Amino acid sequence: MTDTRQYKSVPDETERPAPRKTGRGKRPRRLLTAGICLATLLVIAAAAILWLGAKASTIKAELEASTQLVPRLKASILENRPADATAVADELRRHTATARDAASDPLWSLASATPWLGANFSATAEIARSADDVATLGVTPLVKVYDSLKWDKLIPSAGGTDLEPIRKAAPAVSSAAQAVRASAQRLNSIDATGLLPQIAGPLTQARQQLSSVVDELDTAADAAGLAPTMLGSDKPRQYLLLVQNNAEARATGGIPGALVVLTADKGKLSLSAETSATELGVFNPPVSVDPEQQRIYTDRLGTFMQDVNFTPDFPTAATTALKMWEQKKGETLDGAISIDPVALGYILDATGPVSLQDPQMLALTEGKLPNQLSGKNVVKTLLSDVYAQIKDPKAQDAYFAMVAKEIFGALSSGKGEAKNLLAGVGKGVEEHRILLWSANTTEQSVIAKYTLSGSISGPSVPAAQFGAYFNDGTGAKMDYYVKRTVQLIQQCTAADGYETVKVRITSTNTAPTDAATSLPTYVTGGGAYGVPPGTAQSNVIAYGPAQSLVETASQDGNRVPFGAQRHDDRPVGTLSVRLAPGQSSTVEFTFGKIVQHSQPEVVVTPTVQSVDNVILPTQSESCGAAR
Repeated sequence: MTDTRQYKSVPDETERPAPRKTGRGKRPRRLLTAGICLATLLVIAAAAILWLGAKASTIKAELEASTQLVPRLKASILENRPADATAVADELRRHTATARDAASDPLWSLASATPWLGANFSATAEIARSADDVATLGVTPLVKVYDSLKWDKLIPSAGGTDLEPIRKAAPAVSSAAQAVRASAQRLNSIDATGLLPQIAGPLTQARQQLSSVVDELDTAADAAGLAPTMLGSDKPRQYLLLVQNNAEARATGGIPGALVVLTADKGKLSLSAETSATELGVFNPPVSVDPEQQRIYTDRLGTFMQDVNFTPDFPTAATTALKMWEQKKGETLDGAISIDPVALGYILDATGPVSLQDPQMLALTEGKLPNQLSGKNVVKTLLSDVYAQIKDPKAQDAYFAMVAKEIFGALSSGKGEAKNLLAGVGKGVEEHRILLWSANTTEQSVIAKYTLSGSISGPSVPAAQFGAYFNDGTGAKMDYYVKRTVQLIQQCTAADGYETVKVRITSTNTAPTDAATSLPTYVTGGGAYGVPPGTAQSNVIAYGPAQSLVETASQDGNRVPFGAQRHDDRPVGTLSVRLAPGQSSTVEFTFGKIVQHSQPEVVVTPTVQSVDNVILPTQSESCGAAR
């Protein structure tokens, strides 16, 4: 029997439709995964922050520790303790190396590449690297060189100076200077805009410190390279020593009345061929000089040895003096050195007093002048007392030369400590009382970078430098009594962006009211050149920065005519000031169209006064003040 029931077919499992996706099952799992990832990232970020914080703390601590070692290092060097200096240098290098390692960490490098804060990490790393380079490539080699030098043997002595250690040290000093300069350049290239104060402050400090160190190392490298040759290590060198007399002003200091040949032979110094500018006589025709300067200072520059330094540019004065010497003496010298009695006093402060030995000169002075000169009495003796006691001008010059010879004899005999001698000479150079010119063009190109050159233009002259110089117009020695102050007055910047600066020069004749009769005729001039006895007349010369203009001049508040010239693209203003005993006068030169925006500074003729008492702090006039 057939089964007629109908059966529903049962679908195969594989044919079952897929259930609808509601998402309710996987969402919690995704949230969980995201949460785990976020938590992991937060943990990693926290760990990274802690790690970077630890590295930052290490860098800060190590750099601060290295900074605190610098005074100890300087003290060890100044007190001539080479073993201590070496130990401190090693400790310094350990600290900077640790700081550099911390800043070289991969995570720190990664942080340096991040936006916003990355520049701070990068700047910190550069500071640490530079500090380590300075310690490793600068300080350590220098300390090793210092340790190898016998400093007591480096000052002049009767047997000469061992110059070989300086020659051997020169390459190391030069390499150290280059390494420190490279570090300074890297720090200067960092853009400090937007840096955190905690980073910008140390960066600025590091830049300032390295800038100072670079200058000092460059000077040391140049000195180490020049000194042996110029002191006669290869062959004897001869220099014309100009002893300037500040009692009769010249732009570089004073009239070069006494002349001596200084010979340097393997570090041993000796003086010979003492003579005077008067004995050289008149040069007719005049020695050729720069036409530009001849227009300002007349052909007297090349006519009289006494006037070669009417110009404040010592290279011009030196070359002119050597030409004169060669014409009259038939000798070609290797250079010229200028020094004044104040600088001689600085040397005497280091060497101690010297006793004068020349029997003829002692007989001439008959006990009226001191037989022993020191830093305390040499200036008054040479610039005042000698004129009261020695009437003959030639004998006066001879006395000057004798004193210079005795002082250089004390210097070359090894008297005094090296540190004090260097400090005294350094002070004389800083005040422009000691000047040097070399006939060797390679040497002179190096000297020209420094104040020692006495140049009015070139690499040694800051962009915004002014000058106030004085030339005697009395024809006598009255400048011993003239006291001066020089001050720069900055005025408001003009609408066109140019600066304006006044050079204010105040002069006072402090001679006694009866100077015409109480002072020797050789001091007052006796009216021989049209100036009443006791009156002091000076030609006042003011220089402005290159490209500027000298616009006006005034004397005691009244506009006055003046001479306007140019010297190496620097404007020059000149006028004459005449002062009776007790009289003062203030001269002002106004310089405009100044394109330099750096802080102005002024150089002055070195006089009997301390330069610190002559140059007054720069002042700024309030906007709207009358000009």
